[in-house]
Amino acid sequence: MKRLGLSLTALLLAAAIGVGFTQSQSEPRYINLPGRSDDLPYSNLVQVGNTVYLAGSIGIDPATGAPPPNVRDEVKIVMDSMKQRLEMVGMSMDDLVTVQIFCPDLSLYDDFNAVYRTYFKKHFPARAFIGSGPLLRGGRFEVLGTAVKP
Repeated sequence: MKRLGLSLTALLLAAAIGVGFTQSQSEPRYINLPGRSDDLPYSNLVQVGNTVYLAGSIGIDPATGAPPPNVRDEVKIVMDSMKQRLEMVGMSMDDLVTVQIFCPDLSLYDDFNAVYRTYFKKHFPARAFIGSGPLLRGGRFEVLGTAVKP
């Protein structure tokens, strides 16, 4: 019986040590969009294990290099960018757990929400809509987020 107790203790200790190794964090993967040609000092997304951190993105029309005149078109561009980046790592918008939106004009809150809500099927992530100063390239919104794959 004593021998069984020692064997069981050894087995449990080995299992505990093994669990510690299998649960360690993986190395970060720094990922950029295909065809990105700039050398700006940031990554479009960083994946660590089952968590993805999305860099801020603004809704710039690729044809003009400026935000489109229609506010809702700009929201669609920025949200499509977020969706595309998540899909690059096998995730969806429903994997987002938190989102931050920076906007220099808080009167655009309802316009943003009208488009934003269409990107989620299951639930909405935790979110902050933050009044900001001017954004790069005249953008009206910069959006960043964190996603976790269950």
